[in-house]
Amino acid sequence: MFLHTHPYPPFLFKEATKLIVGTLPPPRFTTGDLKEGDVNFCYGSRDGQLWPILNIIFDLKLSFETSERAIEERKKFLRKRQIGICDIVASAKREKIDASDLGMQQIQLRNLLQYLKQYPNIKTLLFTGGNSKNGPEYFFRKHLKEYGLSLKTVSDEVPRINEFTHPSTGKLVRTVSLTAPSGAANRAVGSNPLYKKLKGQNPNFTTLDFRVMQYSSFF
Repeated sequence: MFLHTHPYPPFLFKEATKLIVGTLPPPRFTTGDLKEGDVNFCYGSRDGQLWPILNIIFDLKLSFETSERAIEERKKFLRKRQIGICDIVASAKREKIDASDLGMQQIQLRNLLQYLKQYPNIKTLLFTGGNSKNGPEYFFRKHLKEYGLSLKTVSDEVPRINEFTHPSTGKLVRTVSLTAPSGAANRAVGSNPLYKKLKGQNPNFTTLDFRVMQYSSFF
């Protein structure tokens, strides 16, 4: 079986107030076999949509290339906006070498509660996916359960919002489960009532447009 380990340490700093939380980047980021246009950093897949979304929202004029410049552009933006990144999966094993969340087995999670204790200014977790099996919210709920904790619903509409009180700091932390910034989630977007309504009003409205609209409220 392929051991899929996370290639990047958490991108954290004391000023961070928000934390992007996903699972694992595609296996090629672990093996180092990057494709042309990949950025060797969190969410750097040329097929992913997180950085294109943020590029549009903030008019960043980012480079989409395998270069140090592209990495530094992203780090500079994150620090300026006080946003950290800490995917919840440290490693997993796979029978098939692909990026499917459902294909992960023998999963080892990072201790997000410990990181939140170390960086107490973080008030919001931005999940790049929901509570479907092996999604970031799904794993975080599992992580909280180990400490006898659970999420309390704030809003059950997509993107779902929950909150919990950190057991060590006593601070309230809010979680937002965004629509995943991947092509695999386009089917879910297509079935979303709001997307259907907006698509009906404007045939040129795309799944990327929908994510830009959704993400802009939380970034």
